[in-house]
Amino acid sequence: MTTMYEYTATCLFGLEGLLGEEIDVLGYKRTQNMDGRISFLGDASACARCNINLRYAERLYIKLGEFHAPTFDALFEGTKALPWENFIGKNDVFPVTGHAIKSALFSVPDCQKIIKKAISVRLGQKYGLTILPETGIKYRIEFFIFKDTASLMIDTSGTPLHKRGYRPESVAAPIRETLAAAMAKLARPREDVLLWDPFCGSGTIAIEAALQMRHIAPGIKRSFSGEAYPQFDKSLWQQAREEARSNIRMETSFRVNASDIEPECISIASAAAKRAGVADLIHFFEADALQIENPGCRGTIVTNPPYGERLMTLSEAEDLYRNMGKSFEKFPTWQIYVLTPHEKFTILYGRRADKIRKLYNGMIPCYYYQFFKPVQKREK
Repeated sequence: MTTMYEYTATCLFGLEGLLGEEIDVLGYKRTQNMDGRISFLGDASACARCNINLRYAERLYIKLGEFHAPTFDALFEGTKALPWENFIGKNDVFPVTGHAIKSALFSVPDCQKIIKKAISVRLGQKYGLTILPETGIKYRIEFFIFKDTASLMIDTSGTPLHKRGYRPESVAAPIRETLAAAMAKLARPREDVLLWDPFCGSGTIAIEAALQMRHIAPGIKRSFSGEAYPQFDKSLWQQAREEARSNIRMETSFRVNASDIEPECISIASAAAKRAGVADLIHFFEADALQIENPGCRGTIVTNPPYGERLMTLSEAEDLYRNMGKSFEKFPTWQIYVLTPHEKFTILYGRRADKIRKLYNGMIPCYYYQFFKPVQKREK
């Protein structure tokens, strides 16, 4: 009989819809949707396939159980009742981390201690030990307590999934790969439509767009903590990587321009694109974003300009947004997508957005301003 697990994939706020669609495409049934996380059912192979293929997830967990935990006693007993021995061996390491939101139990350190103790008691009883050595495989336990309901999970990703492996170095204020992938996806990259990021920084948006169009799985070149778990045979990981490699499409007419005013950015971005296997699809070059010219083709601008926080002052960023509006008038038929936390960006930019979507850049609430209807002249 096939063993089924309930998995939980976490994501940045605002990416739940894209993540859910990915899970559906992989063939798994969703069981719960909530802000920043989606749970679904899958067999053992889902651990490998999802870690390797999910573009918008931050981590993939196996959900051990969920229960009402308004008190520390309830948290202890609920944790102790779960079958931890199905995963954690008598020598294995199991650190505990987590979050508590809108719950009576709000002290994370206290919750960590209670959960750690409850797991230790159960495993000690199962293995006949008073002290667990914790020298073996590392299973990171994650708890999430929301409105007094505790979810306890085991991490299978290890290093967060947004770290694809192609960007060992980056520039100041880099955008997370998962968010860049979402920005590219929402801009609907297409064959024979040039995509251009004029504030490319370390090249993440350009690279993520190219990875999507070449159908390269984001985790195909990295490893995961779940590969060390005996519950998931190594052949499952090999099969998942072979499946991912078979989906790669080398032939594509898709092209990307990635420009930045800083030479160091171009150097870093070019090296990252080579590591990602998409350098041939991206033209990197130095250019002032306010001086770029329309190449006379169909195109889309997708960009994450400075916010006035880590780069520039707020006043400088606002001046930049005004000048972007003037400069981008040279692209009247292009679709333009801009991510910024500024709530009055459209006023500064001088054009009403056709759609605005709220996304989070880490913990920074942002707005994805989308201009996809052609304009002939700047609105006053």
